Amino acid sequence: MSSIGTGYDLSAAQFSPDGRVFQIEYASKAVENSGTAIAIRGKDGVVFGIEKLVTSKLHEPGSNKRLFTVDRHIGVAIAGLIADARQVVDRARGEASNYRFTYAQPIPLKHLVDRVSNYMHLFTLYSHIRPFGCSVIFASYGAEGPALFMADPSGVAWGYHGCAVGKAKQAAKTEIEKLKMQELSCRELVKEVARIIYSVHDEVKDKAFELELSWVGEVTGGMHQMVPKDIQEEAEQYAKDALKESDSEEDL
Repeated sequence: MSSIGTGYDLSAAQFSPDGRVFQIEYASKAVENSGTAIAIRGKDGVVFGIEKLVTSKLHEPGSNKRLFTVDRHIGVAIAGLIADARQVVDRARGEASNYRFTYAQPIPLKHLVDRVSNYMHLFTLYSHIRPFGCSVIFASYGAEGPALFMADPSGVAWGYHGCAVGKAKQAAKTEIEKLKMQELSCRELVKEVARIIYSVHDEVKDKAFELELSWVGEVTGGMHQMVPKDIQEEAEQYAKDALKESDSEEDL
């Protein structure tokens, strides 16, 4: 049964006859139009990688970042509408701050993800508001090791070993699945994340992009930090060399 164009997409609070909520599907489409974001969980931490598309040469490098620190031990990567995602990040920071004030300890990632995903789900229940047009990837490192979750616009959150979202999510997932993630350290994962972002970037449609990398794990003392400049440059060079090798093999 088709319900396209029959008025069932005017409200997030309304189901179509075949059980779909079109507003959520449209929000997911906004995420798919975004630059690719990936996160991979290794044996000693999690590494984020962002393909931040540069739409104008007049933009200042480093502006409109898509990597955030929610609490000292929790990092977040976003895909979709940046303004929407900032609201979700602010909510996550509030939840983390309140938990620390109440219990005098850092918030467990699973608890934070549950609270934030419930907040995102709330915006799919009423006709006078719309769903968030973003997906949010959460990662942390603690006594139990690294943890990685992703919440989508519907408010559903899953735990992952590696995840990808954005324009080239399918190609990125294919590359991630080839890795032996649980055997790789953060330093090794940084190179692989950079290689994947460079390999899935579409140079025809989107010529310019900035690579953003951050990590949380044993190498950072359990704190979420941006990858140091020298390590990022080394990773980008590794990615470019791997891309050249792949192109030369295809030519043969």
